[in-house]
Amino acid sequence: MAGEIREKQWETLRTIAETLNRSTDVRPMLQSVLEELLEVTGLATGWIFLAGERMEYEPVAVHRLPPGLSVEENRPMCQGSCWCLNKFWDGRLQEAANIMECKRLENAVKHGWGDTQGITHHATVPLIAGKERIGLLNVASPGKESFSGDELALLEAVAYQIGTAVQKTRLIQVQRQRVEQYARLDEVSRFLWTVPDPETLPRKAVCEAGRQFRWPWVGMWTGEGEQLKLVSLYSRGNCAEPEVSMPVDKVGPIGLAFTRQRAVTGEKGLEALRILWPDCASVAAVPISTRNRRIGVLSVGVPRSNDLEEGDLPVITALGEHLSLAMEKALLEEERKRYTLVEERNRLARDLHDSVNQKLFSLSLSAHAAKDLPPEQGQLLRETLEDIHHLSREALKEMRSLIWQLRPAGLEEGVVTALRKHGRELGLIVEDEVEGVRELPRRVEEALWRIGQEALNNISRHAGTDRAHLSLKMGRREIRLEIADHGCGFSRESVHGGKRSLGLSSMKERAELLGGTLTLESRPAQGTVCRAVIPIRERSEGDADPDSVGG
Repeated sequence: MAGEIREKQWETLRTIAETLNRSTDVRPMLQSVLEELLEVTGLATGWIFLAGERMEYEPVAVHRLPPGLSVEENRPMCQGSCWCLNKFWDGRLQEAANIMECKRLENAVKHGWGDTQGITHHATVPLIAGKERIGLLNVASPGKESFSGDELALLEAVAYQIGTAVQKTRLIQVQRQRVEQYARLDEVSRFLWTVPDPETLPRKAVCEAGRQFRWPWVGMWTGEGEQLKLVSLYSRGNCAEPEVSMPVDKVGPIGLAFTRQRAVTGEKGLEALRILWPDCASVAAVPISTRNRRIGVLSVGVPRSNDLEEGDLPVITALGEHLSLAMEKALLEEERKRYTLVEERNRLARDLHDSVNQKLFSLSLSAHAAKDLPPEQGQLLRETLEDIHHLSREALKEMRSLIWQLRPAGLEEGVVTALRKHGRELGLIVEDEVEGVRELPRRVEEALWRIGQEALNNISRHAGTDRAHLSLKMGRREIRLEIADHGCGFSRESVHGGKRSLGLSSMKERAELLGGTLTLESRPAQGTVCRAVIPIRERSEGDADPDSVGG
């Protein structure tokens, strides 16, 4: 008899082992194991909880629950504590045990949730893998108030197999997740290096990270004295620029990451943050800095404390390091451009001194000498005047060349090409159409460049789209520039008093100085059209420009 029992136990363990080896997904694996266990042991019902050291649990497998426990999609199994879980959490449940009563079944009777089918007691077995406590296995049958030693030993062996399989499956899932995360990290880091503007980089980095990793909240904070300002926020699929400032010591892990300059995770001090993220339970934060400057903090928020996996913090830290390097590169490039501009101005000053200034000096000496020549030396006077004429033309030519070099950088190939390139630098896809190609006065071309530049900047910063349409139409008497997008748009009231109104004022002034007009048409969710119309007057020969507006 004992041999038959042992043989049945070994058969049960073999069946369970085969079931565990067929799957790498925890839920279906445990559901199959539970069903197999009840089938081979003849027990009526069972359920498996996954639970950690915290007072949290999750029913991941149930089979043949009595109506009293399966009511409302197993609601009694999903809420409240019970005696077996309490013993598990306080460390008193170390091996398979008979539970004299089941609190959930008792509540089902007490509250009239449904028939318990005569089940009042169950056996409970902790699921353990090494030193890690994973959860509980509970089994029961009608009228069965205790389990024999052999039955408990079998349940312990099954629970050990389950615990080991769950641990193995979790490790496999962690490895897969890590591979996927680092692949996403590679995508985000590649994107970061394509954004040249340090002002737009934080917003674009946050939006890209949110889309790639699907974290509920990603935020970029910049340090401003004793305050941290949230300059960019990805929240459940939407990107925004809240421009909200909070004291460094009031934003929990985010403030600590900024002051200590290291990665921090935590669940305390989040009260102020819940204004932005009402159900935020935990935050991971990493500092963003260059070699000689603290820029701010990149933060990730989740609604449950265990939503941040063990492998998330290294990925978030690596993302912060990539963003720090990209910010430093963008700032250095901006500084390089400033130095280049200064150097170019110095070069032009040297050229003015070495060429035009010398010719004008020679011109002055020749004119002075011609003034003192006697009338009878007409031939020498004519030659001197010819030299003066030649020197003046050379000086005028060189002066025109130097003045042309003082045009805004990027206009060498025409205003359309310059605006297309500027849009590309902002990460925009600019579609363009040109009608009536012709040369333009320098002042008109420069005004169109500045107006278009500000319009594209506004699209990049505020429109929530990466596409823009540029139209340049030139008639005999006027030129019309339109830059449109199909982004989020805005209301007229939102323009007054804001940053956008300052840019709009500058654009209007540039158009009006040339006798033109600038209009802005926009509605929320319907995009924006910026339109500049500038009259073209007849130009003198000296105002002619060598380059075309096309390209």
